Amino acid sequence: MDIKILGTGCKKCEALEANAREAVKEMEIEADFEKVTDFKAIASYGVLKTPGLVIDGKAVSSGKVPSTEEIKKLLTK
Repeated sequence: MDIKILGTGCKKCEALEANAREAVKEMEIEADFEKVTDFKAIASYGVLKTPGLVIDGKAVSSGKVPSTEEIKKLLTK
């Protein structure tokens, strides 16, 4: 599974990454994480507000920090 955290590295971006890592850990799945800070790259996913969460190439959240439980639901879709 490929997970990208889109954003400039602000507190919300860090919180999103922490929640995503915790969700992956709790679900016992393997995932590669990548931080994307380039605005053009972020926009290429259709994300206009950061932080953004991309799972396997699809933007599933933007402009908020989903909880660990919310991310677990997104990972199972």
